[in-house]
Amino acid sequence: MVKMRNPWKGTMTKRERFYNQMHYLPFDRTVNMEFGYWDENYEQWKMFTQNGITDEGKANEFFSFEASPVIGGNIWMSPGFETKVISETQDKRISINGDGLYFESPKNGHSTIPRYIKSSVNTPEDWKKIKEKHFRRGDFRNPNTEKIKALCRPDRDYPVGINVGSMIGKIRDMLTMEGLAYAVYDYPEMVEDMVETACVIVEDFLDATLPCGKFDFASGWEDICCKSGPLVSMDFFKSVVVPRYKRIGKKLHDNGIDIWYMDCDGDVRPLLPYFLESGINCLFPYEVNSCAHPAELLSEYGKDLRIMGGFDKMKMIEGKEAIKKYMDSIAPLVQRGGFIPFCDHRCPPDVTEENYLYYLDLKEEYFGLK
Repeated sequence: MVKMRNPWKGTMTKRERFYNQMHYLPFDRTVNMEFGYWDENYEQWKMFTQNGITDEGKANEFFSFEASPVIGGNIWMSPGFETKVISETQDKRISINGDGLYFESPKNGHSTIPRYIKSSVNTPEDWKKIKEKHFRRGDFRNPNTEKIKALCRPDRDYPVGINVGSMIGKIRDMLTMEGLAYAVYDYPEMVEDMVETACVIVEDFLDATLPCGKFDFASGWEDICCKSGPLVSMDFFKSVVVPRYKRIGKKLHDNGIDIWYMDCDGDVRPLLPYFLESGINCLFPYEVNSCAHPAELLSEYGKDLRIMGGFDKMKMIEGKEAIKKYMDSIAPLVQRGGFIPFCDHRCPPDVTEENYLYYLDLKEEYFGLK
């Protein structure tokens, strides 16, 4: 593949660099990574269309980014629901997805959040049936340990992560935002059993995977916040979700994993103390506009917190002057450690190619090897 940019120079291995930067130790230059793009970017950016760049993996190679592999597992529905179209009109279609959600989406292919119509889980009786069919535990979920051992070989020069899934975000996906809000009050025992089920499946995966080698970090996904805060009550989160996080966190820490990032968009500030209490000590990709400038949280929580992401995509849309001003604002944070800067979610097509390349050039100028 043709590469648009050469790898950044460095004096450390990728693994050493990640460890030191995430542990507030001296590092040669920042980890050079990004978080991907909207589907439209692959269709509209000429540098992508003219070079056959059709997905994030190819884009990472094209730009010589330092993407770290993350070991995933069979830690959710197995099997999932059959995805299929239920009905269509001239401009919309009704479908069912792998989580059993019925949703409406446009037929023009435009990337947008679907309008969810109904869930397959509405009562404890629904959940009992779906749990028996889709959330069974057993050997069929076991990972390919030989492949994992090869990726985690002791002499590797790159970091490897392990995916610890979702305790409540995927449940929100399955129930819908409104459905979860009602279920927490109408059927609290059912929702807690959903969280417990998600937890034990992740624990089974960790028990099978962690002996395969030394992992450098853990990754999770929740997406349970919007710009006005969490989508679940703090009482429910503290009493039901946090204890499960702590169980997973103990397994991670017992195996030497002390960096755990959570992909949770929106205003995560109310959740952050409970994340940290549970062992989740890094935010990813940390959306700025729905929360706050990274400096605010890093100032409040000090070296207990790390951030990956946090470069305001809206500044990338505005243009070069705004990009430089924002880069200036995060420079002291990056140099301090505990902060790997990249676009604070997938880069949208509103960012021009010219602005994006300027952003990449400026990031290397500020945070590359001096």
